[in-house]
Amino acid sequence: MADRAKLWSVSALAREFGLTAQALRFYEARGLLHPRRQDGARVYDYRDHARLRLIQKFRRLGFSLEQIGEYLAQYRAGRPNAAQFRLGLARIEARLAELRQMRRELDETITELEAMHEDAQARLRCACHNAA
Repeated sequence: MADRAKLWSVSALAREFGLTAQALRFYEARGLLHPRRQDGARVYDYRDHARLRLIQKFRRLGFSLEQIGEYLAQYRAGRPNAAQFRLGLARIEARLAELRQMRRELDETITELEAMHEDAQARLRCACHNAA
């Protein structure tokens, strides 16, 4: 967990997460990060650090920035209630269903390509034998 007293500059936080400064500013413009100003420069605290970790995790899982923003808003508003947890759970279940469907489609495509590959190899072997 990030040190609660630590502050990160735009460049330091971007470097730590492998992002650009523009990406951090984009997340800020979308209301996902809330840096404060210190001596005229943006600085990010441990909350921003934790939010950015969640943003990246949710992005990898395929959630939209809008969905991520809604999730983060639940925690900015205070302790989430049961309805908010149910909403989050429903979104996770929907994403799982999408990913499972994608996996089924990928498995079908792989099976078809493997069959095509075997057929092409057999035809090549046959063509080579006929040419000899």
